[in-house]
Amino acid sequence: MKSYKILVFVALAIAILAGVCVAFPKDGIKVADVNLRFPTLLRILNPQKQLDIEAYLARQDSLEAVLQSRKDSLEHFRREVEESDIRFWLPNDDETFFDEMFANMESARGRGKTLRVMHYGDSQIEMDHITSRLRSYFQGQFGGGGAGFVPFSTIISSLAVSISGSGNLVHQSPFGDSTVVRAGGNYGPMVQDFRVMGSATCHLRGATSHRCDACLQHFSHLTLLFCNRPGPLSATCSAGSFSDQQENAEEGVHAYVWNLDTLADRATISVTGNADLYGIMVDADGGVAVDNIPMRGCSGQQFTQINADQLSAAYSLMNVGLIILQFGGNSVPYLHGEQSIANYCSQLGKQIDRVHSCCPNAKILFIGPSDMSTSTNGELVTYSCIPQLVETLRKTANEHGAAFWSIYHAMGGKNSMTAWVNDGLAGSDYIHFTQRGADIMGDRLAKAFDNMYQLYKMRKDVEEIQ
Repeated sequence: MKSYKILVFVALAIAILAGVCVAFPKDGIKVADVNLRFPTLLRILNPQKQLDIEAYLARQDSLEAVLQSRKDSLEHFRREVEESDIRFWLPNDDETFFDEMFANMESARGRGKTLRVMHYGDSQIEMDHITSRLRSYFQGQFGGGGAGFVPFSTIISSLAVSISGSGNLVHQSPFGDSTVVRAGGNYGPMVQDFRVMGSATCHLRGATSHRCDACLQHFSHLTLLFCNRPGPLSATCSAGSFSDQQENAEEGVHAYVWNLDTLADRATISVTGNADLYGIMVDADGGVAVDNIPMRGCSGQQFTQINADQLSAAYSLMNVGLIILQFGGNSVPYLHGEQSIANYCSQLGKQIDRVHSCCPNAKILFIGPSDMSTSTNGELVTYSCIPQLVETLRKTANEHGAAFWSIYHAMGGKNSMTAWVNDGLAGSDYIHFTQRGADIMGDRLAKAFDNMYQLYKMRKDVEEIQ
């Protein structure tokens, strides 16, 4: 038989069977005591799949293996955050302490928002020390760019941004030398500001050093934060072809926001009026901004000297997710005995409370002092008060709802400073880190956060699988 006749025969047979499928009653035909049924066309075209038992069981075993693997990873990171020298001490040992902050960091870029990390500290963080490595980690993980919150005029030089301010400016701060004006609490979130009485100009330029991350070279969003005094403050921002002027005559804390039409590496902000200029937020697209706020010579007891209403109003305009307070080193030479340590830590507890009351949505991390060496009987050894100071600071921070991180432990503990100096990682004063040492310490702090972030993600994965 020819092939085309076979094809026609098969097609006719299929058509006849399809017709029977369609025409045959759904409930069948009863013949005597037998009910004859014929499958429906839908059932033939879409037959019921039979469960592959072996594949099913193998898949279940695989899910169990994945779950066990995730649980093993979870326990690994849990050990890291609980036992390592770079661990965080958390209030009530709550491993979920940073969860909300991480969730907000993850969503910030997608929402086009900027979540701030504000790093306050003494001279250990000058020149963007430690902060720069933390910024590199957070922005690499969650996006963002720019140098963060900077003063209107240069206070301490930084590699992250170049600032040049001029005009009728008066530097105000509750700390510093005799050239600084005390202003009865009007200092803002940088714990120092510049009062303009007339006209002033600030020139900004992104990082130019090869040591800085590329994300510091450009910015796309500038925000001038200020507290108006009687009379309006007029401000103009210019960056390339972009130029915009804003004016506000209402007293109190305000912000001028400029969203540039393109990335810029330099800008000029000119102001006229009578106001306390808190600073400028130099940011890029959504993600995380990390601010470096060094306070040379400070013991960390200055936050209660800031007008609380003004500080609260400023923080509310900044979208702060984390505030880091890194203090203690400047007080070490003057602490003698348990009572002096207890008194100092009690004062720091009040600072934590003030910051938290003014910025209730932010997590607070307190970082204790590094190891520091002093000469005793002709030998360089750790200041005797440091181990107890670190432990008391840890308890104080946790009792006041803040996490604690110990540079002292992260660098090796007692008498470790001499080794850091001998390896070129700390200076000859046996107090401050060199650039290389500060980078290492910043990376260790970033690793501590990464351990917490990995633990956060692992807990979420295990919960989803279960």
